[in-house]
Amino acid sequence: MTRNVKVLSGVSLAQDAASELVYPLLPVLLTTVLGAPAAVVGLIEGIAEGVAAALKYVSGRISDRVGRRPAVLAGYGLAAMGKVVVAAAMVWPMVLAGRVVDRIGKGIRGAPRDALLAEEVPAESLGRAFGFHRAADTVGAVVGPLLGIAVLTATGGEIRAALWLAVVPAVLSVGLILLVRENRPTAAANGPTSSHPGTPDGHASPGPAPSPHRPGTAADPTGARRAEAAPTAAADPTQPLPRPVRALAAVLGLFALVNFPDALILLRLTEVGLAPTALMGAYALFNVAAAAIAYPAGALSDRWPKSRVYAMGLLCFATGYLGLGLVDSPGAAVLLLLAYGGFTGITEGVGRAWITALAPATQRGRAQGLFQALGGAGILVAGLWAGLLWGVGAGAGTVPLLVSGSVAAAAAVGLLVAGSRLEPGGPR
Repeated sequence: MTRNVKVLSGVSLAQDAASELVYPLLPVLLTTVLGAPAAVVGLIEGIAEGVAAALKYVSGRISDRVGRRPAVLAGYGLAAMGKVVVAAAMVWPMVLAGRVVDRIGKGIRGAPRDALLAEEVPAESLGRAFGFHRAADTVGAVVGPLLGIAVLTATGGEIRAALWLAVVPAVLSVGLILLVRENRPTAAANGPTSSHPGTPDGHASPGPAPSPHRPGTAADPTGARRAEAAPTAAADPTQPLPRPVRALAAVLGLFALVNFPDALILLRLTEVGLAPTALMGAYALFNVAAAAIAYPAGALSDRWPKSRVYAMGLLCFATGYLGLGLVDSPGAAVLLLLAYGGFTGITEGVGRAWITALAPATQRGRAQGLFQALGGAGILVAGLWAGLLWGVGAGAGTVPLLVSGSVAAAAAVGLLVAGSRLEPGGPR
């Protein structure tokens, strides 16, 4: 629990309270207030995530060279501006503009924030650190909808009042970033922290410790593989990312092609009969489920293979999507939304910890940027195809939900069978 873990968790809590107050109201704002068709919901969210994806890799790479804190500050500032534009929108293209500005901010801040989060955190605790951060982030996602319910109830369903309220915690998150500290890693940094074991104050003991065996000899047959598997402490940030990082980012990026924006999930709930206030309540419960499992999942991933824990999240995704594609009952739909919350709670923190564990300290911004960029690009494609196919067959998103749920189930089995190849120290 370093200073940055605590402060950045508070920043994300405040920002997510703002974002998740706005997010469940977007389908209602677009389709009911502004008269846009359902395909526009997927289009806007897909484009917004695509813009964020395009910036994540660039932002992460630059932050490794010039510093991460300024990018985090700029990113959260733009997110606050985007929420102002959405609240003031009178036509749906203004909502698109506001969401793009918001997601530009997300694209700029995401990778450098996660690199800052990992500073001074021991490798064996990365899962817990990212799990705690995701739990705090998701607590904000519970607070936001509850604030929305309070405002909608007090104003008789006035959506714009709730949208304007979201600006307040967004601005608060920007101010908290001033408390973040940055200790930029150097090529001499050794893993997640530059401290050395064996001395009470973390300083290296005088002279090199003698090694009784050479790695890879008969006395240490696994040493060579451990040396190869460990992130190279002296990695030059301008050099290519290690192959395991690129492989994991590619595999999880491919899955994102069926992970369409949650705005379409919320649209499905409105189509089975949930009113705006009930929708906000359901979304709050969804985030309670995600927050409750985020830290335990992160801690479990410090002891179990991260691929196995991530596969559990994919099974939650498959359950939620397949069920929502088949049921028409509001009560059943809310329960399935809670199951889907397990996917969000498990995979967001574990995925970031997994990438961090594979990357050298001097390249973590770029590694997070690649991982998040490929995921965002996949969501862009998923939002477009799911939005276009929303009315196909039985309509109301049945076909996209069943397709995505089936792919998730297959992906979970694949990770359980072969995920060890993507673990630190796995076969190369």
